[in-house]
Amino acid sequence: MLSTYTSYQLIAKDINKSIVQVEKQPTVDRDTQYYLANIGKVTSIDDFVNNDRLFKYAMKAYGLEDMDYAKAFMVKALKEGISDADSFANKLTDKRYAQFVAAFNFAADGTSATIYNPTQQQVTANYATQAEIAGLDPDSDYVKGETTYYLANITKVKSIDDLMSNDRLYTYALAAFGLDSATEDKDLVKSVLQGGVKDPDSVANQQTNKAYAGLAAAFNFAQYGDTTTTRVAAQQPTVDMYLRQTLEESAGQTNEGVRLALYFQRKAPDITSWYDVLADTALASVVRAALGLPDSFATADIDKQAQLFEQKLDINDFTDPDKLSKFLTRFTSMYEINHPTSTAVTSVSVLFAQPTSVGISTDLMMAMQQLKF
Repeated sequence: MLSTYTSYQLIAKDINKSIVQVEKQPTVDRDTQYYLANIGKVTSIDDFVNNDRLFKYAMKAYGLEDMDYAKAFMVKALKEGISDADSFANKLTDKRYAQFVAAFNFAADGTSATIYNPTQQQVTANYATQAEIAGLDPDSDYVKGETTYYLANITKVKSIDDLMSNDRLYTYALAAFGLDSATEDKDLVKSVLQGGVKDPDSVANQQTNKAYAGLAAAFNFAQYGDTTTTRVAAQQPTVDMYLRQTLEESAGQTNEGVRLALYFQRKAPDITSWYDVLADTALASVVRAALGLPDSFATADIDKQAQLFEQKLDINDFTDPDKLSKFLTRFTSMYEINHPTSTAVTSVSVLFAQPTSVGISTDLMMAMQQLKF
């Protein structure tokens, strides 16, 4: 059997190829084809949860397959949405529920929840509102004509330059957020779109006029690239997540360490604090293993755990692919020491391991942790 390190590297070196192999599995392919063919027909929460095949597919995509039986629980989360900070989904410690509700946002998007794309539905709704504010009839031939043109052409837009080079689309897009294309500085608008809204210090977020942030959120090329104008969270993004979850699940059937490494790799870019790590038992177990900490360390005061992690690691390294790769190399090697796939010691393990016949007490292990990682 391949070691944890080798198995992980074989998958991670070409993750897209690994996912394609999963996608071609007959059962996965059938379920995916069914999902894509039918999810767009769902127009209510009841439609969604009562179609067992669609609902279970979606739940697995968000790592919630163990809760796909709890339909009343999920209906409550879906009905309350995520707009209110005190909504059911937002109050749950496990953020996967809020992510699920955001993707299937019936509370905010109603019957359009499974086909909702901000550059389409949101922008056209905003445009009608802005037209009325300006004293135009939203049902006038002019407004309807501009909206028809916009919807017929916006999905062809694959970049910021595409949008800005089509004067009619560009004017419509800005007008939807109360901005006048004739007077707006194009360089500023381009910077707003390029920076997106994920970074609190982005150009859009620094503007006093929140219309810029609204524009950048709707035309989020910074985050979604050429899929911005066609991306529907309930459709292809959910399929992509389902395939990744299936890949991790398949890897875990052979070696749980590989599954943990793949999971950490996927979640790493969104980690912003050590408390994010500690709130997720899988992420926390990876960090403890990489640092050689015993499982009992998880029972320590959470602030002390976060403090030790901060002393040993730079959390910003998780957003750097090379540094993340080195960290996961260490984790898979340490995992192999503690959960050997064979009695033979691999060459990688030799780099990190003490002789397996030597025991290390918890006290000594904790003392070792005082050394800088």
